[in-house]
Formats: sequence, C-alpha cells, structure tokens
Amino acid sequence: MPSENTLALIDVAMGRAPADLVIRDGIWVCVQSGELVPKTTIAVRDGRVASVGPDIAPLIGEATQVIEAKGRYLVPGLLDGHMHIESGMLTVTEFVRAVIPHGTTGMFIDPHEIANVFGLKGIRLMVDEAQRQPIHVWVQVPSCVPAAPGFETPGAVIGPHEIVEALSWDGVIGLGEVMNFPGVAAGDEDLLAKLAAARRFGKVTGGHYASPDLGPAFHGYIAGGAEDDHEGTTLDDAIARIRQGMKVMMRYGSAWHDVAAQVLAVTEKGLDPRHFILCTDDSHAATLVQDGHMDRVLRHAIAEGLDPLVAIQMATMNTAEHFGLGREIGQIAPGRCADILLVDDLQDFRAGLVLARGRVAAEDGQLRVEMPEVEYPAWATHSVHLPRPLAAEDFRLRAGEHSHAAQVICNVIGVIENQAPTRHLQVTANVNDAEVHPDLARDLAKVALVDRHHGSGTVQVGLVSGFGFKVACAAASTMAHDSHQLIIVGTEEASMAVAAETLAGVGGGQVVVKEGEVIGLVELPLGGLMSAERAEVVAVQTESILAGFQACGCRLNNPNMQLSLLALVVIPELRISDKGLVDVTRFAFLPVIEGPA
Repeated sequence: MPSENTLALIDVAMGRAPADLVIRDGIWVCVQSGELVPKTTIAVRDGRVASVGPDIAPLIGEATQVIEAKGRYLVPGLLDGHMHIESGMLTVTEFVRAVIPHGTTGMFIDPHEIANVFGLKGIRLMVDEAQRQPIHVWVQVPSCVPAAPGFETPGAVIGPHEIVEALSWDGVIGLGEVMNFPGVAAGDEDLLAKLAAARRFGKVTGGHYASPDLGPAFHGYIAGGAEDDHEGTTLDDAIARIRQGMKVMMRYGSAWHDVAAQVLAVTEKGLDPRHFILCTDDSHAATLVQDGHMDRVLRHAIAEGLDPLVAIQMATMNTAEHFGLGREIGQIAPGRCADILLVDDLQDFRAGLVLARGRVAAEDGQLRVEMPEVEYPAWATHSVHLPRPLAAEDFRLRAGEHSHAAQVICNVIGVIENQAPTRHLQVTANVNDAEVHPDLARDLAKVALVDRHHGSGTVQVGLVSGFGFKVACAAASTMAHDSHQLIIVGTEEASMAVAAETLAGVGGGQVVVKEGEVIGLVELPLGGLMSAERAEVVAVQTESILAGFQACGCRLNNPNMQLSLLALVVIPELRISDKGLVDVTRFAFLPVIEGPA
C-alpha cells in the first residue's frame, strides 16, 4: 500500500475525512474469516478500502459517491490465477473489456503464445499493454520457449538472460508455467538457471506437470521449484500435488474441464480448500461473450458441490496470497484495493455491479470505464512466412518403403474431448497408389504442421482420429500451441491447401474449408494469434469456425481448441511438430507408418 495514501485511509476510517465512495447495507463475503456479515458498510478512499464492517458510519461529504447495496452480497473482485490472453484470440485490452462485466478484476497471464512467435519483444508488448488496463493484469515470464527443445522450432527462443531481463520489469509477477518437466527432472542447465533467477527475484514459479507418472519424475519436478500446477485432471493428481506443497489450480476453460474430478479432494476427501485455486487457462471469445469468465468457473465449481464461500475463496484470496499479493487484493479489508462486486445470488453467481480500484467499472453487464487505445507496431502483424504457395501435393502421406504393402500400421493422434492430453493410437490403414489416405468411415484424417516462422518450406504430415469428419474438408490454424506453427487437419489434400493459403493471405487465424470452399474464418493478424476487434466480433467469427466444423460432421465441443493442441509436444501422449511425430510419454520421435500390417 503506498505510504502517501496511508494517512488519508486512516482519516477516513477515523471519521476525520470524507470517503470518496461508500457502499451501504450489503452482506460482506468475508473470505478471510469464512463469514457472511450482514448490514455492512464499506468506505473507499483513493481506490482502496478505508474501513469495512456492520458498525461503521463513514463521513459522507458532498462529493462522496454512495451506493446502496440493498442487501446484496459484497464480494471481492474475481482473480484468474492462470490464463493465456492469446487463447481468447483477443488483445489484452479487448480481453479485459470482455471480462470486467463478469466480475474479473485481476488476471495472471502467461504470454508464452506470443513469446513463441516474437520472443522477448512480444512479451514486452503484452506487459506494456497490461500496465495500462483499468484492472490488475500481472504477467508471468514464459519459461519454456520452446516448450520442448529439440522437438519443435518456435519463432524465437527465450534463454536465461532474457528471463533475467524480463523478471526485472514492472508488472511481472513470476516465472510462467515450466512445461519442460522432463528437463527439470533431468537437471537441464538452462532450466535450472531460469528457476534460480525466479528465486533470486523472489517471484512465484508456475508449474505444468502433464504426466500421469506420480513417481520419482514427479518428485524431481517439484524439487525444481514449481509452486502450482493446472495440468491435473484426476482426484489423485490433486491429492498428490497438495501433499507435495503445490497449489492445485483447477481449470475450467472453454475446452478444459478439470474441476469436477479434482474438487472431490475437498468435497469428499476433506482436504484443506485454502490450497486450491480456480482458473481458466484458455477461454475463447465466444465463451466470454456467451457464458462469462471467472463467474462461469464459480458457477460450475458450486454446481459440483463446493460451498459458495469456499469457491469464492478459491477465486480471490487463495490466488492473491499465492502470488504474494494478499496485502493488495483478494479480500475486502482496509488497505486493499477496492475491487468489489455486488451480487444478488451466490449460487447463481453473476456480478450486478463491478468496482475496480474504487471506480464503477461495470453495471448490469455494461462497461462503465474507458479502455486504453493501443496501436501495434508493423512487425507484430506480419508473422506468417511461407516461401511458396502450398498445394495438394504437399499434404500427401507417402508409404515409402512400405508402398507395396496392402495395409500398414500407423501411429495416430487420438483426440480426447474436453481434455488437453491425447491418446497414442495404432491403426491399420490401407495403402493405395503408394499412399495412405484419410478414411471417413473410420474417422481417420490427416494432420499437417507447416513452418510459418522461418520460411523453410517444412511440411510434416501425420494422422489424427476423433474429429468425426463426414465430407471432404479441412481446418487450419496459426494458433498451434506452443510453437504456433500453421497446423491443418483434413480429409482432402486440396482443401488442406486452400486452408493453408487462406491463412497465409490474411496474416494468420483459423479457417474451415468444405469441399474446397471457405465456410468459416477468423482473421488473427496480431502474431497470427490475436485480433484487435471487440470480443463480440471475434465471437461471431469464431462461431463461423464452430459451425464450419459441424457442417463437416465434427461434433466435438470446441474442436478449434482441440486442433490448436495437436502440436503441444509437452502433453502426452502423441503430438506432431515441424520435426515429426512425437511420443511425449517417452520424448522420442516416431514414424507415422510403423510397418506392414
């Protein structure tokens, strides 16, 4: 708390000076004591809480703004403990604009998407924009760019020296999720240097342990310094992490639904809820516009059996204290930022009025605060570099030495709906004309990864199952975690080429092509990841993508996000990169065609 404001807060609390703003007659959701305190008044001065309680009568001057709560709940502003702005396909400003009316007043973002495209200057772009927002946006420095060295080629590399520089910037709260968990367990020198830098700066280190192995590799990873983890998907994952001193970040994003399984650690096993944090990880624009942000997560967690007050703790105080910000945010108490929500019903949690830093930021779903105007440099909108036009020929899967076999055994990526992991499938496929072709009847499509960063012309082709396509089609995206190359799935090579060329022409985005015709398109010119349009506009464009997938026969929930993870070579079991097919369980390359059946 700034020392120059201390006397002003004391004077208001003592009744010697008028408050800037007063909220009267609310039910205080006191997360620090676990109570609901009725008939509460809050006095605010200089954007911070001066006094709060059922027995205070602050001095109200001529300029004091008075808000009558009329028995509504007074809730701390919601905090998203781990998320990636870019996954919403929005800029920082437009993401913030979309979530303020839903009660989000603080976010902890890891911009490793743009870091994989532009490196340190991309991170700086995000940090500078974050600093200008009307709510709190803290940045964690991406720790693993690339996520899996030797197994993929990003657009840039973030080494220990870059980490040290970025950790010194204002607005940087910690080291982002350490995705290279095998590297930590193996004592990789560069990773250890990054972890040491975070400790030296007194910053929190984010975790990302995406393996089901809870043996020595898990313990070695935690010994490296990771303090939280959002990659757990089971009850056992939650229990193991809590016992080893980590904070369990339970995510409920657009496609990752991991709360239901892990919350049983609290609701059934009775583990201490103060060590659990709610987050989204990835939310696309349509989810924000149609369903909400952290308020959506709260409603879901409560529906899964959490006491509302406990759920609110997981989205406020627990998050703030984990990042060392308990004196600033996360609770309604003297000295803290006046980030306060007025809510009618804790079960069906929706923010009626949102205060951010003591100002009315939104009311009845409408934004009431001005957003910054941001101009982006030219380099940020030129990130798709292909040396030549792509054609159907580029997406053939030749049988090579197995051309004379009638059938071959193939290693195939299996999509798991609503989860980040994939399955490693082995599928028997027919060989025709010395090639392996998609097979609609067996839900076997092609997946291709095209280098868009360095203009090398590299195209890797593999197979994927789970999209359920019924026609000749393709879908493509320049948002392909984490290296964000150009990724394409399809059942027809010509449509795959159309998809690739369409995105090259608009500077990046997502597209769906049916029988050679574009039927859905989102243009994301900022790094091939983000649009500067409003969330409502991007949501409509995204709906065209989802409708396009459906028109092609796909019935997955958020298939565009499932597509974006097929190249994520740090989450088991099988992925594709610009270097080939990767077995993430063993961190080894595999051939797409294993051999004759």
